[in-house]
Amino acid sequence: MKFRYIAAAILFSVSLASCRKYVEIKTQGQLVPGDINNYRLILNNSNAFEVGPQIGDLSSDDVEIVNGSTQQSNQSSDFYRYWRAAYTWQTDIYPLGTYQTDNNWNAMYNSIAYANTVIGEVPTSTGGSEKDKAALIGEALVHRADAYLMLMNTYAKPYNASTAGSDLGVPMVLVQTTQQSLVRPSSQTVYDQIIKDLKQAIPSLAPRQTFNTQPSKVSAYGELARCYLYMNNYAAANTYADSALAIANTLNDLGAITVVNTTTYPIRRSDPEILLSKVAYNGISAFTTTAMRLSSDLLALLGTKDQRYTLFTSDPSVISTQYVAAGGRFFTRDRSIGEARNIGPNVPEMMLIKAEYYARTNDVANAMLWVNRLRQKRFKPADYTPLTATTQAEALSQVIDERHREFFCRMLRWWDQRRLKQDPAFQKTYTRTYANVTYTLEPTSDRYVFRIPPYQIQLNPEIQQNP
Repeated sequence: MKFRYIAAAILFSVSLASCRKYVEIKTQGQLVPGDINNYRLILNNSNAFEVGPQIGDLSSDDVEIVNGSTQQSNQSSDFYRYWRAAYTWQTDIYPLGTYQTDNNWNAMYNSIAYANTVIGEVPTSTGGSEKDKAALIGEALVHRADAYLMLMNTYAKPYNASTAGSDLGVPMVLVQTTQQSLVRPSSQTVYDQIIKDLKQAIPSLAPRQTFNTQPSKVSAYGELARCYLYMNNYAAANTYADSALAIANTLNDLGAITVVNTTTYPIRRSDPEILLSKVAYNGISAFTTTAMRLSSDLLALLGTKDQRYTLFTSDPSVISTQYVAAGGRFFTRDRSIGEARNIGPNVPEMMLIKAEYYARTNDVANAMLWVNRLRQKRFKPADYTPLTATTQAEALSQVIDERHREFFCRMLRWWDQRRLKQDPAFQKTYTRTYANVTYTLEPTSDRYVFRIPPYQIQLNPEIQQNP
């Protein structure tokens, strides 16, 4: 059987050219091979598990890079090719022939490799109770499910129940070996595994953990709610959103904040809104050359009284004087608190999942109740006015708009564009101009699905490429 190389972590293991298990290699010296404490240390390594995709933010309608110095700075080096390629919906974001690799893909499969190590080796580890072992395995299962959910919403078609049995998923690696097939299973197979992992994890997990980087029951409930939403199963999504909110329902009151910094705003690991901390690859975005300039449509939707505008966006001079001439506003939430933005499941997301469920079941009053519960904490009291709707269509539109306001530059807007593009009420053709060339994204475009990095296809020819 041929070796199959899917991610950097697996490449590293292959390079060792031995039969030793990964944990045995990592625990030479002071630690004891096979001891359960080794696996606790692996799971505590947030660098191994926290990273998720970034490129969707660049393709989404959250951003708008106008002609001028901003584009010129992204043209200056091939190092930023991925940035302009994602922004202009290119066929290959990381083509062969460049020194770049798709770190979005690599990071998520690295997380899966680490998770598989824990899942595979903890049952035979020494020094812990069966309850301790089950808890560690539960955490790893949540991390693995999260990685596959992110992979599916980046490199596979949006879920469609009528075609999920034949639509391609992503390579599914469930054991810690490089000697296995990477033929892509169906979308349904991958989603079934995500749900299985999360449901298996729940009984062994604590309701919450000390730090949001460590999975808990509320993390698994949040992941299930998110998963079912993107499977268009709104009733199940609502059920698990309820389960999550029964454990964690605190919102940060943005109306009481005048400036965002580490004193006035909670850091990610202890933010009460976060159910499981995950971050976009490349860390803090709000620096040259990859600062995200917000689209005029998003700014019009936010309005200047919304504290998400006031606190999480900034004048271009904050980024660089070279951006001032182009004007606009930039996303600076992560820069303000000095750490990467969260893209993991969170309390506002659970509230808006419930709002969407009610809107889709024609319960307009409850849909708007949940939207406005969130919005009350997003304005200063003097600036807050409840949103209203009189029809199902109006309520659903209000919910989707509120999702856009709440989650801009945090991955979910791109996921929403993908799932809503077949709905006539939300269909839109997007255009943008870069370096004097106009690009178009139609609702039927293949570019709503990122192609698997050609480098991985070259190493693993059995992986079928996306169109």
